Amino acid sequence: MGVLFLTWGLTSCYILKQGTTLLSYHSKAESVEDLLSKQDLDQKTRSFLERVQDIRSFATGTLGLETNSNYTRYVELDQDHLAYVVSAADKTSFTPHEWSFPIVGKVPYKGFFQLEDAKAEAESLRNLDLDVWVRKVDAFSTLGYFSDPLYSFMKSYKVHQLAELNIHEQAHATLYLKGQSQFNEEFATFVGREGARLYIRSRFGESSPESATLEAWEKDQKTFLQEVRRLIRSLEDLYKAPLTREEKLRRKTLLIQDFQREFLASYDKLFQTDTFKAFSKLPVNNAYLYLYRLYYPENQIFEKFYHAAGQDLPRLIQAAKRIKGKKGDPYALIEKEIRTGPY
Repeated sequence: MGVLFLTWGLTSCYILKQGTTLLSYHSKAESVEDLLSKQDLDQKTRSFLERVQDIRSFATGTLGLETNSNYTRYVELDQDHLAYVVSAADKTSFTPHEWSFPIVGKVPYKGFFQLEDAKAEAESLRNLDLDVWVRKVDAFSTLGYFSDPLYSFMKSYKVHQLAELNIHEQAHATLYLKGQSQFNEEFATFVGREGARLYIRSRFGESSPESATLEAWEKDQKTFLQEVRRLIRSLEDLYKAPLTREEKLRRKTLLIQDFQREFLASYDKLFQTDTFKAFSKLPVNNAYLYLYRLYYPENQIFEKFYHAAGQDLPRLIQAAKRIKGKKGDPYALIEKEIRTGPY
């Protein structure tokens, strides 16, 4: 899960260091068109680049996402990810720590290209007595300020993962509302997931191996989200209880440990693949669980909007694009656009 913005701001030192790394990657980027014109291009890279071109065409032409120069260049990297993102939250609530940036407003994460920088930020947050999570991310949106390239490690992705990644990022490029992290991530996550499903069906058919792979992934993801939400609800009840902070922390530790033991014991009955098995060994905390509240909220508001739009994803995207620059609650605005059109 984990496609996020890399944002910068705050201090000139931070800007310089992250910006220098970003620009160094961009300086290595080669045009996809130029690469495809080479006769000696290896077949794996050629197939990957052609697939991305087709996904971009689907995202912009069929879904109606923003047309730009994202993913029209390619960078070879000797690593399996792009950057690291640090998140933090209160230890006895799911209140996130937020960073303020001049362009994007407040966001509950901060990105770094070097692991040691991410670890240093994480340690400073732990010194504030916060739960902290550091994770790898494979892409980020620069909101049109740069042309976001493809990276070589993406060649190992399954087709549905590649489609979801590309469509998710194009959704961010299509609509981003300053200071509305929850809305922005819900929108991009939903559009990425549904867009990938539509892409797989349109290119391979519903009875294809690609569709079967996607279906197994979606079933396991749905089951995992149900389990994670069950843990979150239990913790929310604990945090509301009239107990001392020390007692809440003690019970929190026991609750998470018990949950993970139960999760592992029932795993083979619940899941079709090993995708989520590692959860039982993770040092789960509020910062980790907050990410699921951010990306996959329990109310599933975009599911509601999708049905209101007649399960027409391009219609939902057009409604979202029309709320740019409007004041008010973005959820209410998009619901009104879906109801009233025009179409």
